Amino acid sequence: MVFMHDLGEEIDLEALAIQLGFENVEYEPEQFAGLIYRTDNPSGVVLIFSSGKILFTGFEGKEEAETVKDQLMDQLL
Repeated sequence: MVFMHDLGEEIDLEALAIQLGFENVEYEPEQFAGLIYRTDNPSGVVLIFSSGKILFTGFEGKEEAETVKDQLMDQLL
């Protein structure tokens, strides 16, 4: 399943990569336009784009994606 969220504002991906910690993040703007954030609990992948669009994939269901979204929003604010 894939879920999407739109923040409605731009995100500084370089600063976010530092904030989230390099052990869980892949950010190579020359290779891919977004930041790849891998979560452990619940397990899944979050693709974050500078436009503010966020894709959640690999989660068991919407509840897990919502949990990760809430955790991510706490770190973004």
